[in-house]
Amino acid sequence: MRFRGTLTERLAGLWPASALAAWLLAWLLAQSWGWMPACLLGLALGLLHQRPWRRVVVTLGLPLALLFMGLPLPAWFWAVLLAGLLMLYPWRHWRDAPLFLTPKGALDGLPPLLPLHEGASVLDAGCGSGAALRAWRRAYPQVSLHGVEASALLAGWARWRCPWAQVRRADLWAEDWSAYDVVYLFQRPESMQPALDKARREMRPGSWLVSLDFALPGGEPRWELPVGRHRLLVYARN
Repeated sequence: MRFRGTLTERLAGLWPASALAAWLLAWLLAQSWGWMPACLLGLALGLLHQRPWRRVVVTLGLPLALLFMGLPLPAWFWAVLLAGLLMLYPWRHWRDAPLFLTPKGALDGLPPLLPLHEGASVLDAGCGSGAALRAWRRAYPQVSLHGVEASALLAGWARWRCPWAQVRRADLWAEDWSAYDVVYLFQRPESMQPALDKARREMRPGSWLVSLDFALPGGEPRWELPVGRHRLLVYARN
């Protein structure tokens, strides 16, 4: 069992390359042994991944490809699909989290514990479509909200949905966090060690890092709040 645990941990760090490799292996097997063994291989490779949604993505890759191959689609359809995917989720950022939406009231219980002064600066690092920015405005209408997002499409969408926030297309890892009183993350487990390292380098004493669902490695949160099926972790930068 430890071998399997080690393998799944390594696959987690390789995502999404692990999904692409699984699809390629299944496709190659299909050329020699047929589609049924290839789909079973895809299922086996999918089960090696830890997170349920990744298992689904890997397992359904080949069956969906077969479905689309049977449709009378023009060749340009695939080029447009690939271009749209790359615009939505740039290749160099595939190791970051996909589009995770912060629930509407995820931050409603935070103000009594973490009061922020008027004009305090809050950064949503990887703001996606702006769901978290809207949750922050709901909980803290008096603060100055900022968002950075690598995807041009998502950054534009967030800018349209959140005209009261300053949203830029930028790499969250290249953004300087020292200018902010609070940095908010809804990333993925593999992102938390780089986030901890960056917070230690750049965030000033007295600032806060707030993470939805995922803990900083070895860090002790000041508060941990249940948010439905999620949890909100609040860390102080001492």
